This record gives sequence, C-alpha cells and structure tokens, in this order.
Amino acid sequence: MGANEHGVCIGNEAVWGREEICDDEALLGMDLVRLGLERADTAEKALAVIVDLLEKYGQGGNCMESHMVFTYHNSFLIADRKEAWVLETSGKYWAAEKVEGGVRNISNQLSITTKIDREHPELKEYAKSKGWWDGEKEFDFAATYSYVNTARMTTSRGRYCEGYKLLNKHKGSITSEIMMQILRDKESGINMEGGFMTTGSMVSVLPQQPNLPCIHYFTGTPDPARSVFKPFIFVPNITQLLKTSSPTFGHDDPVKKQPRFQNKPDRRHELYKKHESAAVVMETIEGQGKEMLKEIQELEKQKISEMESILQNACFDINQLVNLFSQCVEEELKIYS
Repeated sequence: MGANEHGVCIGNEAVWGREEICDDEALLGMDLVRLGLERADTAEKALAVIVDLLEKYGQGGNCMESHMVFTYHNSFLIADRKEAWVLETSGKYWAAEKVEGGVRNISNQLSITTKIDREHPELKEYAKSKGWWDGEKEFDFAATYSYVNTARMTTSRGRYCEGYKLLNKHKGSITSEIMMQILRDKESGINMEGGFMTTGSMVSVLPQQPNLPCIHYFTGTPDPARSVFKPFIFVPNITQLLKTSSPTFGHDDPVKKQPRFQNKPDRRHELYKKHESAAVVMETIEGQGKEMLKEIQELEKQKISEMESILQNACFDINQLVNLFSQCVEEELKIYS
C-alpha cells in the first residue's frame, strides 16, 4: 500500500481464482502498487498504468523471500481526492469497478460482480473459451473467474464480509480514528496474527478541497492494535526517513542474485526492531506494558488532533511539516526506550 504527492493512494490484496498462477518471475502486486504511484497523478491514470504493465509484463513470481513459494493474483483499491476504483485481476485478465458512493473494501477474494466499468478486451471471450461462462446469463466477474458464491459474499464469514460489515456500520460518519479502529479489529481477521500477521497499516484522509493537504497515517510496524498511526504530509524538502527505511544491500542483495533467495538479510528498520521488543513488553509485562500502550495511544491521539486542526483551519507551516513524520517516530522511540 502507499500514497504519492498527488493524493493517489493504492492498497493491494492477494486473490486466487480459476486461472493458474505463474511461478515465473513477473511483476508482483507490490511492484504494481509502487509503479502506479510513481507514474500516475490520478486514480484513473494509476489504474491505466497497472493494466498496461499487466498486459506487457504479466504478474506472478514468488512474493516470499525464501525457498517457500507463495504466489497469487492481485486486487487493488485505488483512490484520489475525487474518485475511487477497484481493480481485480486474474492472470492478464482484469475488471474494474468505479466506486460511485458509500463504502467499498477488498480482501483476499474477487469482489467485482456485475458492475464492471472497465475490463480487459478479451475478458468475456476467454471465460467462454475456458467453459466458465455460457455467454447467455449476466456476466459476473467474481463468480466466473473464481469459486466465490457472490450471492453470499456479504453475509458469509470471512475478511471481506467482516470488513464490509464494519464499514457499513459507520457509513456516513467514518473518521480517520474509526478507520484505525477497523484496521485494529482482530476478531474479524482484518488485523491478522500468526504466520501472516498484519505487517503495516495505513489510513489516508483525502480532502476534496485542493487547498487542504492529504494526510496519510502510517504505522511502519506490525499489529496496529499495538502501534502508532503517525501522520505524513507530502511537502517539499522532506529528508529521507532513515529510522523507518529498510536497510539496502546494493549488488550484494540476495534478491538481485541468481539463483534467488539463497539467504535472507535482516531488512528490519530501527523503529521496527524497537517496536518488536516493545510489543513483547506490552504483551507479557502487565504494569509496564499497560503504561507503554497508554503512552503510544496518547501520542497518536495528540497527532490526530493536530491534523484535524490543520484541516479545520486550513492553516499550516510547511517548514514544520517537513519533520512531521520523523518527529513522531522519535517520540514513539522515546516511549519504547
């Protein structure tokens, strides 16, 4: 997931369906997110960038930095100040739905059904050739390209359904804090634990008024229930965020060598390491852990309040915003020390 200086935001989920997944090296969903953000200044253009790259290079390859192979197709939630799209893929084939209002979420399943606003030119023909669609009944992308029962999609238990319910519960009154609360929800499976735990979380506020800045909150650490959503605003002259940047290994990086993944370097940044130790304290040492959790919650609340003031008063000092995120990281590190 990520955002760019134009207020374009993209989130990405792994999806599976009827189409076989390519093990050969191609573009990962994470590559497509990065390239979409690098090259597009609107959500619609980001969608075009992603589907063009998909057509030219394909998707696939191992997304795990190990000998264990883990591959998938991808879905994307793409938004800017004015509009939002859901883009879902199956190999080189894809369907896109423009979000017209209300709430919308994606998860680990195809979710575009019959409302298809853009599509791969051979999407339906390919489905017919595979025997997935008879060409007679209404075309339902998720039902055709996967094994999802779309009639029960918003009622059966699962991450997609649970996310849909939580968003609908707050429809019309969703704030950044409510979004953070939803991302922290463990019972729904949105905040994942175990082998595939939630690694990082992000909430973005995209005001429609162009004079107001887009505000992006990033944890940069796993388990949002024990993390701080730290505000970031794109302004000129931001220096590299060293304490939340993964170390680089240049030509020695095992990802750049053939055969791939022969060893696994430590890619944890400074905040990640300190947070890892702090999370153990929060979980195992009752008094100290509770106090630490209270302090990071207060820090987050203070930062949200400061950002709300910026949006309400349309008044901010660009020079102060240069260090907004890194200053909050320093304050968080101080709590952990």
